Amino acid sequence: MSDPATLPLPTTAPAIELRDVTRSFPGPPEVQALKGASVSVADGEYVSITGPSGSGKSTMLNILGLLDRPTVGEYRLGGVLTGVLDEDDRAAVRARHLGFVFQAFHLMSRRTALQNVLLPMLYNGTPRAEREPRAREALERVGLGHRTDFLPGTLSGGERQRVAVARAVASRPRVLLADEPTGNLDSARSAEIMNLFEELHADGLTLVVITHDEEVARRASRRIRLADGRVSEAG
Repeated sequence: MSDPATLPLPTTAPAIELRDVTRSFPGPPEVQALKGASVSVADGEYVSITGPSGSGKSTMLNILGLLDRPTVGEYRLGGVLTGVLDEDDRAAVRARHLGFVFQAFHLMSRRTALQNVLLPMLYNGTPRAEREPRAREALERVGLGHRTDFLPGTLSGGERQRVAVARAVASRPRVLLADEPTGNLDSARSAEIMNLFEELHADGLTLVVITHDEEVARRASRRIRLADGRVSEAG
C-alpha cells in the first residue's frame, strides 16, 4: 500500500470536507461538542470560524488538524477519507499537508528563527537539499530575512508570530490552520499578521482561521459561526 503522506491529494476535491460530524465526550452527562457539523472549504478559500467560548471551535480545530477523530461522520482532506488512516498515517498526512499557527508561538527558545522554521521539515519528507532554501524563502516572505540568526527571546511578539507563520508555510502545506493567531498581539501587530495572511491567501494558500475576535473573522472572505456545537454561515 502506498504511503498516503507522499501521495498528491486530488485537486478536484474540496480542500476540507466535514460530513455530518458529531464529536461526543463521555459523561455523565455525555457532551456533544460538535453536532452534525457539515463544512466544505474549497482549495484557495479563506474562511474564518468563530463563536463564543464552549461553542466547539477547539474541537473542530482538533478534527481538522487530524489531532482528534469524529465520533460520527466523515472528515475528508483533499478527498481522502481520513477515518480509515491509522495513527502513523494520520501523523504523516498532518505533517505533509497541514500547517499550524497557534496563539502561543511554540518556538524553541534556544534555536534561531531559521532553525525553528527548519525543524518541521526534518520530519515531513522535505528533501534535505530543499530544507534551508525553503526556510530562508519563508522567512523572507514574512519580512524576516534579516532576522534568521536571532533567538526568539530577542524578537518582538509580532516577529515571533511571523516566524511561526514561516514555519507553517515553509513545507508548502495544502491548508493553513490558524488558532487565535492574534490572541497574544496588540492591535498593530494583529493587523500585520492579518495582512500577511491575506497576502498568503492571494498567493493561493487555503486558510482557515479560528478566532473569537469578530474583527479578525471579518477579514476572511467567508465566515462560519459555531454555537452550541452547530454550524451556521455568517453574513
